[in-house]
Amino acid sequence: MTKKEFVYFFLRNKKVIFAICTLSILSILAIFGPNLTPYDPLEFVGAPYQPPNKNHWLGTNTFGQDLFAQIVYGLRNSLIVGLLGGGIATVIGLCIGFIAGYKGGWFDEFLMMLTNILMVIPTLALLIIIAAYLPYRGIFIQSVIIGLTAWPWTARAVRAQTLSLKTREFVDLARITGVGSVKIIFQEIMPNMMSYVFMVFILQFGGAILAATGLDFIGLGPTRGISLGIMMQQATLWNAIQLGMWWWAITPGALITLIVATLYIMNTGLDEIFNPKLREM
Repeated sequence: MTKKEFVYFFLRNKKVIFAICTLSILSILAIFGPNLTPYDPLEFVGAPYQPPNKNHWLGTNTFGQDLFAQIVYGLRNSLIVGLLGGGIATVIGLCIGFIAGYKGGWFDEFLMMLTNILMVIPTLALLIIIAAYLPYRGIFIQSVIIGLTAWPWTARAVRAQTLSLKTREFVDLARITGVGSVKIIFQEIMPNMMSYVFMVFILQFGGAILAATGLDFIGLGPTRGISLGIMMQQATLWNAIQLGMWWWAITPGALITLIVATLYIMNTGLDEIFNPKLREM
């Protein structure tokens, strides 16, 4: 696909445009949102049980903490986990998939054996065990843990694509001219998989956010700070639904749903752009 063709189908795809606009708004809110509130997300700033009002845009929780402050700080932290955790998982999966697929032989057998072992281990159980034994859990540590456990399916998918591409003529030509394996992988094979790589990162991004939310919800999130998952956990523990505090119970879950659904829509739209059989002419 040429650059002009990509731009043409990109601008015509409503799913991608919608997803980009939504993610841009959420990113702007995460970056600049804390400047819109004078409150610390963990500070007791008002009377508890307040519904949304002019002083507290999303109301307060049982402890009198401002929920808008918690939302904007929690959104920032959740997006950071998605970016770092998804990025780490994508990089590891790409490296292992490229090496296994291109090198073959015992490289392939060893790396795929390692990948298969990690794939059969329940990821959530592994995350729980690792997180439970850490004395301190921050956003960065949580991202690393998720990234180090989420790469196996990426590695298998990239390996399959590499096995197909390494037999192409342009790869054989590069090999004959004496180009090294690393350069062939990153200069010949990877550019022909950029669309696939980008879509893999989107899936890993959403998966990292969901994994972090799961850890936060069971009490194994960051030891200090706030995230959307922690807000959901606190709302559940303190019976927000039973007390009629819909602004506390619904908002963080709805925001997580919006993020993951938007990423799915973007991935679907990109698939339509790059796959000629799915394009809308």
